[in-house]
Amino acid sequence: VIGHGTDTMHHTAAILTFMVQHPPVPIVMVGSQRSSDRPSSDAALNLIHAVKAAAESDIAEVMVCMFGPTSDEYGLLHRGTRVRKMHSSYRSTFRTIGDVPLAMIRRDAITPLRHDYRRRRSDRNVTINTAFEEKVTILYYYPNMQPDIVDAIVEKGYRGIVIAGTGLGHVNKPLYPALQRATDAGVHLYMTVQTLWGYTQMYVYETGREIMGLGVIPLANMLPEVAYMKLCWALGQSDDREEVRGIMQTPIGDEITDREPYNGYLVYQGEIPEVQEFLRSVHR
Repeated sequence: VIGHGTDTMHHTAAILTFMVQHPPVPIVMVGSQRSSDRPSSDAALNLIHAVKAAAESDIAEVMVCMFGPTSDEYGLLHRGTRVRKMHSSYRSTFRTIGDVPLAMIRRDAITPLRHDYRRRRSDRNVTINTAFEEKVTILYYYPNMQPDIVDAIVEKGYRGIVIAGTGLGHVNKPLYPALQRATDAGVHLYMTVQTLWGYTQMYVYETGREIMGLGVIPLANMLPEVAYMKLCWALGQSDDREEVRGIMQTPIGDEITDREPYNGYLVYQGEIPEVQEFLRSVHR
């Protein structure tokens, strides 16, 4: 059980997934949104849930254990590469994006929500690789972004850039020359989507195809922060373009998935009838 501040817990959960592979036991990260001196604190129950998960769960993965709903009815175990902090103050701030949580947890029970998780095994040999390249950044694209931003990143010696693009993975044409210069300088460029839900689909429009022609590589539905942590880790292993690309596009801990869950995105839109029915079915 690892206690951690909630602001960057999803970053740490992601990098631990890459650095500590094939763990034989659960690795559970836990924190609190409200301090223990407040009547509404979630600290104690989150810790109780996390210890229960570590002691009794059969899920041998890096997980984040925090409140599920805003009440203290149950907690959720989130996979380390698919979790994100989604609210600045709610106790239920952590959400699994583009997938479903691993399990619900109460004081007296752990209820798996899926069955494709990696299971606890005492004979498994853990693999630890902590190599990490610090000269990597996330570039969150916005309209009228100037190309000198990309040039400055390259001039400062950065080896990797994760772009959070609009739509299916886009930036505007004035950035094209700067992206080409970055590629020519040996900088590794990867594309994710700002929407969080959904996939980079850069073959759909001419813009996406042009951007790929500049050396930018799409990362399916990998979350931007996860892509950032993985690129830091991948560049710690190699600087070879094809080898790094292979590492980035090969899932290690479900940071890339084949599909998104039914109703997963809609859960964020309260009071929609089909969402309410879906939620009722979960709590039966």
